[in-house]
Amino acid sequence: MQEIKIIYSNRKTLSLEVDAQKGVVVRAPRRASRKEIERFVASHEQWICRAQEKVRLREQNRPLYPEGEAEIARLKAQAAQVLPARTAYYAELLGVQPTKVGITRAKKRFGSCSGKNAINYSCFLMLYSPRAIDYVVVHELCHIRHKNHSRAFYAMIESIMPDYKQREKELKGYDFSEVK
Repeated sequence: MQEIKIIYSNRKTLSLEVDAQKGVVVRAPRRASRKEIERFVASHEQWICRAQEKVRLREQNRPLYPEGEAEIARLKAQAAQVLPARTAYYAELLGVQPTKVGITRAKKRFGSCSGKNAINYSCFLMLYSPRAIDYVVVHELCHIRHKNHSRAFYAMIESIMPDYKQREKELKGYDFSEVK
């Protein structure tokens, strides 16, 4: 069996995660036995293989994120110039208004929308195509109305961005449908 990392906590169920840095992670209740965890992992072997391939492709196609402070500062300045304007444009089309637009150095998420409708974007979003950037802007703005990923949420995105699925694939760096 492949190497897995087990994280025990006060939870009731087992869950799996495949991450580029951590590998295969099982989150388990404190009472779960090693045997039970091994059976769980074995029963999800195909899912793990597909998830590992998705992670591999994403990492292979992801732009290299700069580490130097000067380059990150340049990306933040570019994001501060581009993203508030794109947000204002799409906010008007959608009939929503964020309370704030901020720029972060987040590497694991491109954007977020708080419960108080403040939107934050990662400066690393500037490494992606304008089409992918606009998708993230619209995605976060739609969270002002829909705080979930429901059908209504995606219908709202599609109402002004009919090709949103293709843009999402561009953002992720590959077509998920190619991974069987």
